[in-house]
Amino acid sequence: MKYLSIVLRLLGSIFTPIRKNAAFFLFMYVLGYTCNRVSTPNSSELGAFELFVDLYALCLLLTFIPWRFRRWIRAVLYVVFYATSLVDMYCVVKFNTTFSPTMLLLMSETTGREAAEFLRSYLGWNLVGSEIGWILLILALHIVYSIAIVCIRGREYKPRINHELLLRLRMVSLPLLGILSLYIIERGVTDRLDNKKALLRMMSYKNVGDVERELTRKDRVDLYLPVYRFAFSVFANELASKQIDHLTTATEKVEVDSCSFRTPNIVVVIGESYNRHHSQLYGYERPTTPRQLARNKKGQMEVFSDVVSPYNLTSFVFKNIFSLYAVGDSGEWCDYPLFPELFREAGYRVTFVTNQFQTRANEAVYDFSGGFFLNHPELSKAMFDVRNEKLHRYDSGVLSDYDKLLTDGRLSFDGKGEHNLVILHLMGQHVNYRDRTPRNRKPFTYDQYPSEGFKRGERRIMADYDNAVLYNDSIVDAIIQRFEDKEAIVLYFGDHGEECYGDGLHVFGRLHSAEVDYRLAHEEFEIPFWIWCSRKMAKAQPQLVKEIREARNKPYMTDRLPHLLLYLAGISSPFYKEEYNPLSTLYDEYKPRLLKNSVDYNILKRKHDDQESESKQQ
Repeated sequence: MKYLSIVLRLLGSIFTPIRKNAAFFLFMYVLGYTCNRVSTPNSSELGAFELFVDLYALCLLLTFIPWRFRRWIRAVLYVVFYATSLVDMYCVVKFNTTFSPTMLLLMSETTGREAAEFLRSYLGWNLVGSEIGWILLILALHIVYSIAIVCIRGREYKPRINHELLLRLRMVSLPLLGILSLYIIERGVTDRLDNKKALLRMMSYKNVGDVERELTRKDRVDLYLPVYRFAFSVFANELASKQIDHLTTATEKVEVDSCSFRTPNIVVVIGESYNRHHSQLYGYERPTTPRQLARNKKGQMEVFSDVVSPYNLTSFVFKNIFSLYAVGDSGEWCDYPLFPELFREAGYRVTFVTNQFQTRANEAVYDFSGGFFLNHPELSKAMFDVRNEKLHRYDSGVLSDYDKLLTDGRLSFDGKGEHNLVILHLMGQHVNYRDRTPRNRKPFTYDQYPSEGFKRGERRIMADYDNAVLYNDSIVDAIIQRFEDKEAIVLYFGDHGEECYGDGLHVFGRLHSAEVDYRLAHEEFEIPFWIWCSRKMAKAQPQLVKEIREARNKPYMTDRLPHLLLYLAGISSPFYKEEYNPLSTLYDEYKPRLLKNSVDYNILKRKHDDQESESKQQ
């Protein structure tokens, strides 16, 4: 009997942290569970167990703190939890997104006047009837409960209590509650330990790019509570801020010795998620790029045959193609100036029209990671003279924005000593593919694709992708048309490749966590790359056209793009490296092309070619 009593007391003690913080545990659990199910309904149901463990651990810590301090700590926690929950739910209701790094960035850049105008515009009684009403209801019940407890404790009348009965109830209930708590804790730890490991792993990274890569893993962290999303947003902004500081320091080092303006007008068109093996220019059997093919046959366009992207993530690619850093250089990408800064310093007007990187409330972490340095006020001013302000459903909107800049006089090609660098960033073939093409521009249908081994839905995705490639062809051709009467060069490339059931693999999109082998590189890293020269340009610079033609079969990776662009412009700078320019006789063709900064594509390709050769000989 004595040992039973000890066991019961031990079991009952398991429930002690909750018992001593009963109201705190109850209301915060209801609040957390409500936010988890309403804000992120696709989050794992196991979040309920993890929430229990998190709150239990917090209550356990509070138990060791003296009461006079504990109540104030709980008060602070109430404010934090309710505030983050309300803000997170507001974002869900108004912007269809949970709280994100971009939301925090927007808040930090908002002035008092702007905040007041925002609140007047967006706060109203209609919010009470939305999902926010659940948070307000929990908060109201909590306030009523707290007032009731204070009133009861302040009354002189003390009700009669059968202490013996109460003692027996406690002897029975506390061990049972302890056992139940122990079971839920065991489930929470067993089923969600990996989530906590992922959280710790993510919070240990030193730059926002690594955080983004972490979020592409299958075992990525599930930020199932508003307070975690808020903490992550603070963390991501802090990492971004550190890289911004480095970039700002690098901006101060921008140096241009001279500029010949070899190419008066340079147009850089950046595609998105472009598997070059779905392009006619690279041997695809379907007519997906008829306009580009026609220009290529006329000799207007030089198509590069061996170009890869350093990463299969847009944000990583943008950091590498904008920075004068190349993979393998010392330091990090943010330790080097950004190439548009050198163009502006040299005397070019730099225009940036993007259909992806505009700061917006529902911006995903991937867009935040890729666009934070492009959208930073100080860096944006240092890089661009002109840029657009809106996103569009289709890339025809990029053309409209460009034309509007001309109409408004913000962009000019009057030929009187003006020189332009125009960067156009398309949505291209970004998933969802069917959304990249207007309804009346979809000639490819699922029944045109082989049914052997592929389901109807998979063939529909193939058709959607090819329709997006075809639509992209029309956009790119329309861009070229706008420069046919100018002394100009248009350079086009995809930011990275994309899986679309290549080699019979039943997958589309990108396999971020997969090991980089030749098959993966073939689909996700090999990209289209070509340079078009106008007639005026070819007449003015025949030697340059010859150099482009002779370079089209050289191995190349787009992390070296800034050095090619500096050469096209005739910009002389200490940052320019001739060995990174494929048009130079000093170009290093044997420099490793490290995919994801780890695997040399040159080695992968050489091994694959050797295997192909051996197979043919047999």
